[in-house]
Amino acid sequence: MNRKTNYPAIVLLITALVLAFFLFKKSSKQPKYDSAAIMEKIAYVKDLSLVKYNYSGVISYSDYVKFKNLQVPLTEKSFLIRYNDGYVKAGIDMSKASVSVSGKSVKVILPKPEIQETVIDEKTIQVYDESLNIFNPTKISDFKKAISGEKNKITQDALAKGILTESSDQAHKFISSLLEELGFEKIDILEAESLSIPIGKE
Repeated sequence: MNRKTNYPAIVLLITALVLAFFLFKKSSKQPKYDSAAIMEKIAYVKDLSLVKYNYSGVISYSDYVKFKNLQVPLTEKSFLIRYNDGYVKAGIDMSKASVSVSGKSVKVILPKPEIQETVIDEKTIQVYDESLNIFNPTKISDFKKAISGEKNKITQDALAKGILTESSDQAHKFISSLLEELGFEKIDILEAESLSIPIGKE
């Protein structure tokens, strides 16, 4: 009597073992990170949340000597400044973020994005049409005042164009991707509501 091999039973057994292996592997893939470890990893996303708007332009400046809020004749001073390398940078201070972990769930509360830097590279500045008024000569403080005013101007322009929203969206995107890679299934990324946003911060 020949012994017959029960191939269907063997196939079912192998299939069951393979499925059990993958199910066990999947169920054992638990995130093994606490809040401190997550914060450490989020710190690396800091630069990825930065958004930078580049600017170049011409600054027009003029001023008079004033007496009782009236301009004194023949005391006008003026100049034009052209700059080729200016920028406004916005981002999120990740050191102020908070993280709470519970199993496969993680909650991250981020501070609001802020203007981190407004720069006009003075190496790229060229001065044109500078007046030579002996009654009211141009001073270094005039150039600084003109540049400071332009920094505030481009900062306001960047804010109007949504630089803070872009920075927030970018931070959410990268942090969400990072946490998914770490194995978390429920991810909540919130933004704090009570933090102020500095305007024209240098």
